[in-house]
Amino acid sequence: MSRPPLLNPQAVPALGFDSHLPAVEAARLRPDALRARLAAPPLWQPEFKGDGGSLDARPPANAAVLIPLVMREEGVQVLLTRRTEHLRSHAGQISFPGGRMEPTDASPEAAALRETKEEIGLGADYIEVIGQLPIYATVTSFRVHPVVALVRPGFELQLDAFEVAEAFEVPLSFLMTPARHQRHRFVFDGGERHFYSMPWTPAGSQTEPSPYFIWGATAAILRNFYRLLSA
Repeated sequence: MSRPPLLNPQAVPALGFDSHLPAVEAARLRPDALRARLAAPPLWQPEFKGDGGSLDARPPANAAVLIPLVMREEGVQVLLTRRTEHLRSHAGQISFPGGRMEPTDASPEAAALRETKEEIGLGADYIEVIGQLPIYATVTSFRVHPVVALVRPGFELQLDAFEVAEAFEVPLSFLMTPARHQRHRFVFDGGERHFYSMPWTPAGSQTEPSPYFIWGATAAILRNFYRLLSA
């Protein structure tokens, strides 16, 4: 093991926010603009290629996640899930629907759609895949293919109770505002780890700290999405 697992990231103090970076303009967050940007992306570089390091020596496995962008009247929302507490990997964490690619999956897109259907019951009839983000390497030895998709409203979710504790939506505009992005530094014996978080508190909630602590690979992939949309 090259470094210890970070079991309580919410307890790691925030070093600051990235308020010096501009938010993505509202016009770029509309469905047509998102389609155009993913169809013909400009020159850009992802900020994060992976978590850095590994918790084990097993060979990396391919996985795929869906970044579901729900086209609501009030603006595009990102559909996220909270994993159940008993899972061996990433228990209780906020994540995109997705998972390990199987030999029967023809592509990362096919894997992301299959896993999304299995985990939250969102069928392909509601989903329009518009592109992919660069592969992200996790500390748990997965090469994650993020698949970006627009989602038509009107669906009814059916959560896999074993894997998914709940599903919720966060405004894309919130996640594409770096002033909401917290920087953290975790020091351990032999090294340190830097990561971002994007704590989300729904309107009207009085919960402290934030009930939805978006961090790790999910936050890093969203940060890469910010870099693409702001390029």
